Amino acid sequence: MPSLQFKGKVFVENHHLVVPFHELQPVRSRGLSKKASLHDNLIVEGDNLAALKALLPTCHGKVKCIYIDPPYNTGNESWVYNDNVNSPMMRDWLGKVVDREDLTRHDKWCCMMLPRLKLLRELLRDDGAIFVSIDDNEVHRLRFLMDEVFGEDNFLATAIWQKNFSPKNTAKYFSEDHDFILVYARSIDEWTPNLLGRSEQAIQRYKNPDDDPRGVWSSSDLTARNYYSLGTYEVTSPSGKTFKPSVGNYFRVSPDKFAELDKDGRIWWGPRGGSMPRLKRYLSEVKKGVVPQTLWLHSEVGHTQDAKKELVSVLDFERSEDVFNTVKPTNLIRRILEIATDKDSIILDSFAGSGTTAHSVLALNKEDGGNRRFVLIECEDYVDFITAERVRRVIKGIPSAKDAALKEGLGGTFSYFRLGKPMRQESLLDGSNLPDYEKLASYLFFTATGEEFAPEQLRRDRWLIGTSRLYDVFLIYEADTEKLKDMALTLEVARKLPRTNRDKLVFAPTKYLEPEFLHRYRITFQQLPFQIYEAVGQSGADSG
Repeated sequence: MPSLQFKGKVFVENHHLVVPFHELQPVRSRGLSKKASLHDNLIVEGDNLAALKALLPTCHGKVKCIYIDPPYNTGNESWVYNDNVNSPMMRDWLGKVVDREDLTRHDKWCCMMLPRLKLLRELLRDDGAIFVSIDDNEVHRLRFLMDEVFGEDNFLATAIWQKNFSPKNTAKYFSEDHDFILVYARSIDEWTPNLLGRSEQAIQRYKNPDDDPRGVWSSSDLTARNYYSLGTYEVTSPSGKTFKPSVGNYFRVSPDKFAELDKDGRIWWGPRGGSMPRLKRYLSEVKKGVVPQTLWLHSEVGHTQDAKKELVSVLDFERSEDVFNTVKPTNLIRRILEIATDKDSIILDSFAGSGTTAHSVLALNKEDGGNRRFVLIECEDYVDFITAERVRRVIKGIPSAKDAALKEGLGGTFSYFRLGKPMRQESLLDGSNLPDYEKLASYLFFTATGEEFAPEQLRRDRWLIGTSRLYDVFLIYEADTEKLKDMALTLEVARKLPRTNRDKLVFAPTKYLEPEFLHRYRITFQQLPFQIYEAVGQSGADSG
């Protein structure tokens, strides 16, 4: 498969692996939950690369739908690539503002996107899909990156969103009236789209001019250009007129099948019985919905002016010009949710902007009684007073809203977290910035087992942090340097560990036990400060 080469690729293609896990610190005053929880709706403040890595322990393989709206890289955004790439000769190049004068801005954009796409893939369920908004500036490069990360066989579609409702006559060459939305599955064999409801306009096409007892119907052509050896016959209408397919066309059914359909009243010969036959399709017999199409008209999913008006009405901006130029309408995100989510799905948006994704999730939940959860990530300084404030207002209700549901409030909760300090090995070595017990437990459990950390399994009094497919996992630890000096896996501690028929994986600052004892008690020991080993990959060799 052809791959995209760009400056800096060698330094970032595995960068997602070395990004350290960061603590996620709750800011309860900014959320709308009695108790902050990583299993609530989430808004995470901080760099999205580090935040995506921090979410792995709780969201790995759990996200049903990802929608992102990354910088389009038009040269006007003035964004800065700020990932801590461990290469002195790359930092100076990457760390400068990207603008139209930067001749390597496309390379920098690819450097920014690649590690994020790799982490996003890790978060998707096997039956999940990712939707990425983009325009002509980077769509071709994004397609190569997505092929590389998700696999070209998992490409689903390129949807075209008509973002403008009227042409821009100020355009120099063409009025750019659309954006693209690239869609990829995590695994195309596992993903199935939801059928969309028929529009009122489509339903109105079904009539019943002959008072058919089977109800309203529409008709379709019985001929096609595909060669069919039995499709060249002649038919006679009730009025006596005869019909054959035109040159190069063929009836799509055999003569016997045509006769059967005609006898059953499923052939329409026109109001006077003398027209070219058409096949009747009854509304009661067609699928309950329609397969998603790739052309999304502004009349169906909204346009940029709709999006700005929505945000102005929620946040009381004095004028729409003060709002982001790239804000998306809720109906656009709703279309994605209708195609790609169930009522209990997790939806992730790691370029959250004004919070449209959260607004759309809450609105759809309100309408259909769903329990979808959103996870938003935003690093800009407006995350509290725009992103989170929008979510707070639509949950509580907006008295001035014209929409009745929004006026009443969409309901729901969310927890607000701020990206904390990285959990590095040197922090445990020198006692600085020690993570609390549950955060370290979450990190260790996921990294050692590859499975989701379930906080409800944690038993501090027994040092148990969870049960994986192969292990009961224990952490002997306190976020206190003096206590850590005296903590160890001793004979007394080992004998107090729950007796089960499963192997035990134990993390502790040190151990005072012989290998024979560890073997007898089926214990695999890992030392803190830690180099994390893939315990699953050891095949239980150390534990006997």
